[in-house]
Amino acid sequence: MSDISRRTRMKKNLHDIMKHKWLYAFLLPSILILFIFKYLPMLGNIIAFKDYSINTGIIDSPWVGLKHFKYLLFESSEFWGVFKNTIIITFYRIIVGFPAPIILALLLNEIRLIRAKKVAQTIVYLPHFISWVVIAGIFQFLLTVNGGPVNTVLGMFGAEPIPFLQSKEWFRGILVGSSLFKEAGYGTVIYMAALTGIDQQLYEAAKIDGANRWKCLLKITIPGIMPTAVIVLIISVGSTIRTGFEQVLLFISSPVFEVGDILQTYVYRTGLQMGRFSYASAIGMFESIIALVLILTTNKIAKSMREEGGLW
Repeated sequence: MSDISRRTRMKKNLHDIMKHKWLYAFLLPSILILFIFKYLPMLGNIIAFKDYSINTGIIDSPWVGLKHFKYLLFESSEFWGVFKNTIIITFYRIIVGFPAPIILALLLNEIRLIRAKKVAQTIVYLPHFISWVVIAGIFQFLLTVNGGPVNTVLGMFGAEPIPFLQSKEWFRGILVGSSLFKEAGYGTVIYMAALTGIDQQLYEAAKIDGANRWKCLLKITIPGIMPTAVIVLIISVGSTIRTGFEQVLLFISSPVFEVGDILQTYVYRTGLQMGRFSYASAIGMFESIIALVLILTTNKIAKSMREEGGLW
């Protein structure tokens, strides 16, 4: 780009900003909050390259380079097991959790009675606003061996009680199921918005051509929300690996620690409980790098499959 075209573009951008200055002014509080709570804390990641001590502080702590990363990748006896758990649970959440809001949104969209549709939407949105502490209590009540409704029903069919929350075979499924129960309904919000953006004339034209509701769903509705679904998938792949701390912390117990411990709880345990702040910071940076790689990979795949897919 030549200097003349660059200056012309800069003048155009400044003109647009001045023209819409009050709209940009409304953005300033959000930008300031984002900078203070998201970007400034990144400076603290410097302790991943130091032997940080609370007594000496960040500035005076000695530099150790990649010491903590080398220990993390080549010497730690726990890290790779925790990393494996995180990847597996993340994979399960994406495979089950990504299509669930889409299916639910399509079902809600087929409800023709407005009042019934609003009631159904309220019911499916509600779990999102319930604390994980309450959700964990509900699942513990339902799945407990001693008098839990699920084991009571199984007992009616002659089955032995199953300690779901203490079983390695069931624990990951319970994490995914409880996450689905809490977030799937609220995840339909963005798809319901996308559905309202589909041109209704397409449905009218399809009906004139003899298409039934199933054909309209396959040929108009699903393709209409697909670009939105691709964006949500890309964001979900990166964010899912960094979520689940509160949920796992409330559900996990010693019998399932081997299959339930994830990077977030590992960071909490090593950093806050053991006081190994530099090592915990190195784990957090490694987790962020993995999330970035997953986002870039998913975005690349989306771009290769669909020209209008992807974030950029």
